[in-house]
Amino acid sequence: MQMVASSKMRKAQLAAIAGRPYATLMNSVLAEVAPHSGDFAHPLTEERTVKKRAIILISTDKGLCGALNSNLLREAAKFDKNTTVYLCAGRKGAQFVARAKRQLSAEFTYKDAPLFSEARAISRFAQELFLKGDVDRVDILFTNFINTLMQKAEVRPFLPVGEIKALEASVEGDGGGTELRKGTVEFQFEPDPQHVLGALLPHYLNYQIYQVLLEAKASEHSARMVAMKNATDNAKQLIKDLTLEYNKLRQANITKELLEITTAQMAMG
Repeated sequence: MQMVASSKMRKAQLAAIAGRPYATLMNSVLAEVAPHSGDFAHPLTEERTVKKRAIILISTDKGLCGALNSNLLREAAKFDKNTTVYLCAGRKGAQFVARAKRQLSAEFTYKDAPLFSEARAISRFAQELFLKGDVDRVDILFTNFINTLMQKAEVRPFLPVGEIKALEASVEGDGGGTELRKGTVEFQFEPDPQHVLGALLPHYLNYQIYQVLLEAKASEHSARMVAMKNATDNAKQLIKDLTLEYNKLRQANITKELLEITTAQMAMG
């Protein structure tokens, strides 16, 4: 009887897990495994002296989005060109790297609705650079969505992995994640938490890139919407000013003609 009850409980837990979003499930597993990992060591967590740095630059493909790209590329220009390589997602970033004669290691594209496969490709390339020793640190430079009127260029550490935080699949605009909290489902790990955490790290990094792409795309759409609204308002105000100036000139010409007619009549007696 006890075995049957345990089996039913386990099936209920698995059904609950299967119905949860991937990010929520990943958070639950990480919250369980992280405290039990002890002195966890993994190639992706290795701290090194930074001699070469990689920047994952998330920009837009098109302009007409106000100062979004200008602010982003201004931050990108602050890095030492001799010790920094760039992984660009978006044409504007790649064009900046080419114009500034900096080292472009790879260029990626992503759609208006970013796909997880696109984020995984960027993440894997960055991980390979780090694991091969080509770079000693990887950071992400992107535009963080704060609200509709505010988007902020932000540098977020990517590799080596430091503190593991909760994954957020949606656009929150609150920085680099929140504290992991344990759920109600208990997990049993085979062979041990260290191996499980090591296997989860690449997926955790993939999801980080995915969140960044979502926030960057939300920032782009919001900045473009505000820029186009400002352009429309300015055009309407310009039309209003020009119409007023035209009416003033027209009225002045009419008044001048009336004065000429009146003067001519008075001269003729």
